[in-house]
Amino acid sequence: MADPSFDVVSKVDRQEVDNALNQAAKELANRFDFRGTGAAVSWAGEEAVTIEAETEERVLAAVEVFKEKLIKRGISLKALETDEPAVSGKVYKVPGKILKGISQEKAKKVAKFIRDEGPKGVQAQIQGDQLRVSGKKKDHLQDVIALLKQEDFGIALQFTNFR
Repeated sequence: MADPSFDVVSKVDRQEVDNALNQAAKELANRFDFRGTGAAVSWAGEEAVTIEAETEERVLAAVEVFKEKLIKRGISLKALETDEPAVSGKVYKVPGKILKGISQEKAKKVAKFIRDEGPKGVQAQIQGDQLRVSGKKKDHLQDVIALLKQEDFGIALQFTNFR
């Protein structure tokens, strides 16, 4: 029988993000303090969102509304990357990106952390945009999961395929 293993992934449910975006757009349209400010939030591609308003203050408030909706939907804010507000004509725009997968540099950082801090006999292999962690005992793997949950790598981590 193969050694017990699990995968470390960074996934975001697109449907939940879409729901959060629609709720934020509805709130921006209905809230009194956003009336007449041209505040809007919308998709700008497959994994990109754009938040815009007529003043810098209102566009930053719109970003906060979108973040609140993401949190309510159970999506980590580490999965959202936003830039600073930029002026485009009369409108301030904040481009944002929904992060998916673990980049090579982050994967190397996580694998090194597991090697250094984790129990003996546990290996981490980078497989594309995820990590496969395997070891002799399931208890060691659970210890690794606990260690990874305590550490902040700047990305949202989930643990799947525990066998």
